[in-house]
Formats: sequence, structure tokens, C-alpha cells
Amino acid sequence: MLIKVKRGWELPESAVTPEDVFMNRRQIVKALGIAPALAATASVLPAGAALAAAGEDPTVDLYPVPRNEKYTVDRPLTTQHDATTYNNYYEFGSHKQISKTAQRLEIRPWNIKIDGLVEKEFEIGIDDLLKQVSLEERVYRFRCVEAWAMTVPWSGFAMKQLVELAKPLSGAKYIKMNTIAESKAEMPGLRQFWYPWPYQEGLSMEEATNEMAFMVTGLYGKPVPKQNGAPLRLAVPWKYGFKSIKSIIQFTFTDEKPKTFWESLAEKEYGFWANVNPAVDHPRWSQATEWQLGGRQSDRVPSRIYNGYGEQVAHLYPKDAGESYFR
Repeated sequence: MLIKVKRGWELPESAVTPEDVFMNRRQIVKALGIAPALAATASVLPAGAALAAAGEDPTVDLYPVPRNEKYTVDRPLTTQHDATTYNNYYEFGSHKQISKTAQRLEIRPWNIKIDGLVEKEFEIGIDDLLKQVSLEERVYRFRCVEAWAMTVPWSGFAMKQLVELAKPLSGAKYIKMNTIAESKAEMPGLRQFWYPWPYQEGLSMEEATNEMAFMVTGLYGKPVPKQNGAPLRLAVPWKYGFKSIKSIIQFTFTDEKPKTFWESLAEKEYGFWANVNPAVDHPRWSQATEWQLGGRQSDRVPSRIYNGYGEQVAHLYPKDAGESYFR
């Protein structure tokens, strides 16, 4: 008799929210009466520009994308409301309720710079980039260093595709990434001059090309909201959430380990590797348990090494099975 043993992060299809629950696109636009204006504008503007003029992401027709059933988890999805209204994005404020302020972010035009140790440095618009990659949906666990967690259906593409497009040189060992830092009017958090703007993060080349590293362009079957990092963010689910940099405008391939945003502020609390490890506490709180976004903070569950993705990523860290986040 064949017995199939499920991996620790797998979830039966019956436990995942049906697509039709969250795939009702364009209803808000229609409810606001924007559709007639959009139709009139479309006659004089390119399709993408017309959608942007109506306040709708020009990539809306790309979604939903096919779900990759290889990437599922063992807990229910977080509600769309909770995942899009409880957000860390310090450029818009140091509290969690930044979703309305984040709507100031202008996401077109959006050019992404690829530079450093590559065959040829270049810039590419987000819409052109999306034409050169294969989009899919993955259900991932997400674990914040603050000990809260969520489970969401990201849409996007494997980061390895971006690395291949960049054509790095053999000497490239790391990828440094920067978030946009536009203006204090658009991003009021930039007025907090004590932070080392722009927000900067990094991965080793081995991490960036691992199957789990995912470039996010959508969420819940729609373009990713601004407060969640539109139009392009990173998802590395085995690491604490501050590693999943939002609204990326630059990828620099380098032979030196980057000094990241939070590492610059508090190296003993937020280090480069930042892998989820319940056995290694943050200097100011325990990482042994976590609470699920949308639930009560008192209803905590045990944290998992590498957030449950050890099978996929543990081989990246042979010296230390945990690679504590403050190292």
C-alpha cells in the first residue's frame, strides 16, 4: 500500500479559499461610476494609460493567474481585509494603519534599474518586465519579526527569472534591492530623517535563485495593492517579513554583502540573514510562538524553523540550522 506523507506546509485544496470568493474584479470601479469615463478615455489613450487614469492598475487584466498547487500551506488564508489593512510600510508611517496614506504612491511610470555586476546595465518598465516572465499564484505563509503571521495568495514570478534576465557576472554573490523614496508629500514617512532611506535589502545569489524566492506583482487574484508593495515586491517566506522589500526600483548585483535598512539601525536585532527560528529570541521578545492576523493575540501557535520551509531552504545554511536573524 502506498502511503503519502504530507510535508509540513501542505494544505488540502478544501482548506484554501475558493477563487470566486476574491476574484470579483472591477466592481469598485463600476460602483464609483468610473466605467463610462474609462470607456470615453480609452478612445484617445493607450489601454494601460486609460486604466491608470481611472485609478485602476493597468495590469488588472493579467489576473487571476494560474495557481501553482506545489505551494500550499496547512492553515486557512488570511482574509483580504486583514492582509491589506494591517501593514508595515514605514515610508507611509510607523504604525500599521497606513493603507489609505499609501494610495498616494504613483505606480506609473515605474522603471526598474538593473546594475552592478551584470553583462549590461539597463532599465526596464514594470509592464515590459511582466511580458518577459511567467506569472503564477503561490499560497505562502508570512511571518513578521514582530511575531504575527498571515497566509496569503501571492501572484508573481520566481525571482530566478529576474536573475536570468539580468545576466549577472560570475563574481556576483549578492543582490542589493532598493525601495522607491519619492517625495515627503507622497511618502510622509521620509520626514523621519533618522531612518537610513531608501529602504534597502539584500539576498545572497543562492537565496535569490532558490525556488521559494518570489517576485510579487499581485495579491488575492488582483494587482498587489500599494500598501502591500505595488507594483513589485519580494516574498521570501522562510525569512522574517522585513526581508520582503516593497515597491522595488533597483536590483544591484554585487560581490559584497549589502548593509540592509534595519541592520543599519539595530544590527543586534535585525541582521542580514533574518531566517525564522523559534529557538532564537529577538532581544526584546520571544519568537517561540506567533499569532495569526485576524485572530486574538492570546491565541498563539508554535513558530516553525524557517517558517515551515526547511525542506526547501535548510541546505542554504549548512553552518547553522537556524541562522539567527541578528547575525
